[in-house]
Amino acid sequence: MALVVLAVLATLATLRWAGAFFIPLMLGFMFSYALSPVVDAMQRWRIPRTVSAAVLILGLLGGIGFSAYAFSDDANQLIISLPEAAQKLRDSMRKRNEQESTLGTVQKAAAQLEQAAEEASSSTPATRGVQRVVVEKPRFDIREHLWNGTLGLASLIGQIMVVTFLTYFLLISGDTFRRKLVKMTGPSLSKKKITVQALDEITGQIQRYLLVQLVVSVGVGVLTGLAFWMLGLKHAAVWGFAAGLLNLVPYIGSVVITVASALVAFLQFGELNMTLAIAAVSLVIHTFVGNLLVPWLTSKTSSMNPVAVFIGVLAWGWLWGVWGLLLGIPIMMVVKAVCDRVDDLKPVGELLGN
Repeated sequence: MALVVLAVLATLATLRWAGAFFIPLMLGFMFSYALSPVVDAMQRWRIPRTVSAAVLILGLLGGIGFSAYAFSDDANQLIISLPEAAQKLRDSMRKRNEQESTLGTVQKAAAQLEQAAEEASSSTPATRGVQRVVVEKPRFDIREHLWNGTLGLASLIGQIMVVTFLTYFLLISGDTFRRKLVKMTGPSLSKKKITVQALDEITGQIQRYLLVQLVVSVGVGVLTGLAFWMLGLKHAAVWGFAAGLLNLVPYIGSVVITVASALVAFLQFGELNMTLAIAAVSLVIHTFVGNLLVPWLTSKTSSMNPVAVFIGVLAWGWLWGVWGLLLGIPIMMVVKAVCDRVDDLKPVGELLGN
């Protein structure tokens, strides 16, 4: 048991330390699983895999770029309006608290008494003074800010290129790695059969999971856009697109959309009632879909326990942050498929299963 605990801790430490390597690797495998059925279909139409994979990846990147460009103006207006909305919300809450509670009156009286005491004490010289220390904040260095932003942008572009090329090479390789893994299991026919079954289960579960995520994200985007349009919120299409995209990030995406839409609604309407209505609609949609529908559909398509899915997502989120939230469920599917077919690890598979 001590060796098992040490092995688990060492594995977690390695995964956290080498996250910069494992995260692009897992993303590449995820995209290859999602796109491989399309490439296989194009290959059956006598289109080479090298050409079909390149056309498919370039088409997806072009579609994402065109969508970002189409919504860029509305998105910029929303981003610019967020600080003003936050300041307006703070001012409104402060005024409301001062008007409705007696705490503001007590604070004003205390401030006046303190001011009177300071004026009275200033007339008599103090025998022993206290040195006043003023802490000055460092000045804003635009060069350092631009340098850090440039490094972050370059790192993001580099990660995107790595994932893109890795996905392309995985797509053009076809079932090469699958055959190699089967050969590595040894000459035994039973071991090869178990390996093939595990690989088939992993492929099927991940593809069904990605299909569920795609359908649910589109549904969240459409519902959010329609609901905000009916309530009169500006740029409802942008909000729907953002809600569908951020729905891929469990828990965090819903919080970001709810808070941001509430701030913009308060800036537009200037009323707390409409602000609460917008926030409530967004929260209800994401809560129903993200916390109820997605775990239930995931458990049905992957034969995994919803409790294990929830805890696993939190654990991978702690390990890799946002990327862990995205990759946690597929990784757990792989772990369960392997554990179900290894005698010593079958208790783990039983724990993760329904």
